[in-house]
Amino acid sequence: MSNEAKQRAAQEMAYCEHVLAKSGTSVLLRTLPAEGLVTWKHYPQPDVFDPATGAQWYYHCHDDSARLGEHGHFHCFVRPQGRDSEPVHLVAVGVTGQGKLTRLFTVNHWVVGGDWRDANATNALLDRFNVEMATPDYLVNRWLTAVLTRYEDEIVHLNLARDERLRADGRPLEEVREDRSIEVLSELRVG
Repeated sequence: MSNEAKQRAAQEMAYCEHVLAKSGTSVLLRTLPAEGLVTWKHYPQPDVFDPATGAQWYYHCHDDSARLGEHGHFHCFVRPQGRDSEPVHLVAVGVTGQGKLTRLFTVNHWVVGGDWRDANATNALLDRFNVEMATPDYLVNRWLTAVLTRYEDEIVHLNLARDERLRADGRPLEEVREDRSIEVLSELRVG
């Protein structure tokens, strides 16, 4: 990723945040329903999916999200062969209650399921994550696309660290990927 592309993406993130703030809202408020959220439920319903790129995302929070310093997080995927293919998890994007980016992290396979690919194959899909669509919210889609572009190098390293953490366990990878005591595999605090 070129420095120019990263800089443009950072400007894009700031622009989306500015327009949303000026309107008295945030990426979080534009994602959640007015009637409030339910822990673990995906927002919006159904997950956002771009048929042109295969990019997909949803937002949710856990019972312990506040303890982790976030309101919740966006799970970002690509379905390499379109809607009917299994999603590949790229990264999770944690945000504060004000919708500010707080962390990027990777999760174990049991957390999100889908098609598990090693870091190199996962990272090869990063440039396909583009959900610049009008629905369900243009600025949220645009912001999330910019986050993955701006932090692409960091996400590459997170996925490499994810795989290293799995190998370091010493057990067969299939066993470690289904170990429910191992949830977050790598993490970077940002913002």
